[in-house]
Amino acid sequence: MINITGVKKTYKAGDTEVKALRGVDLVIDKGEFISIAGPSGSGKTTLLNLIGCIDAVDEGEILIDGEEVTSLKKEDKTTFRRNKLGFIFQSYNLIPVLTAFENVAFSLQLLGLKDKEIKDRTMEILREVGLEGMEHRRPAKLSGGQQQRVAVARALVKNPLIVLADEPTANLDSHTGEEILKLMKEMNEKHGTTFVFSTHDKMVMDYANRLVYIHDGEFTSDERR
Repeated sequence: MINITGVKKTYKAGDTEVKALRGVDLVIDKGEFISIAGPSGSGKTTLLNLIGCIDAVDEGEILIDGEEVTSLKKEDKTTFRRNKLGFIFQSYNLIPVLTAFENVAFSLQLLGLKDKEIKDRTMEILREVGLEGMEHRRPAKLSGGQQQRVAVARALVKNPLIVLADEPTANLDSHTGEEILKLMKEMNEKHGTTFVFSTHDKMVMDYANRLVYIHDGEFTSDERR
């Protein structure tokens, strides 16, 4: 599903260069529930941003579902990201003026689907994540856990190949964080969607069926459960 070969990424801060990734190789299979773990500044979020076509590599190659995404033009990366990838962030990134239904449906509107299909798919995924009856609430009227459920629904409603989750439990208490992890694991098993997490949360690591540690831009271990 994801094949990363010799990927390097360096950021410049004034006269200082920060080597975020130092030539990493990684293969992620379809349907994996994998955590990329490491301390702040280790390169894990950079790796997710490169897989997500949000940032560009300096060297190396990333293939997703057989397509070499590192050489795509900016507009083609946007199309690829919109059609094939889902994102879940620690800050939820919901649109505050839209309801839960509208936040989720917006992903499908971008794909140009008809109104009935948008409504049916949005309501179905909201039921799956346990938000039936809350579809007309705006984010401010939802708890943190409920907002993250909306984010999960938004990521999954378009049936993406891959969901990229950057520290998805960071702003949640441990009980709510575990509920969200159980939900994502259920979605992974039901839909066969590949989940890739960046995290330093031990609970997320424990839920993963594969745990890859990264430190100073290099992988230090790769453990399959």
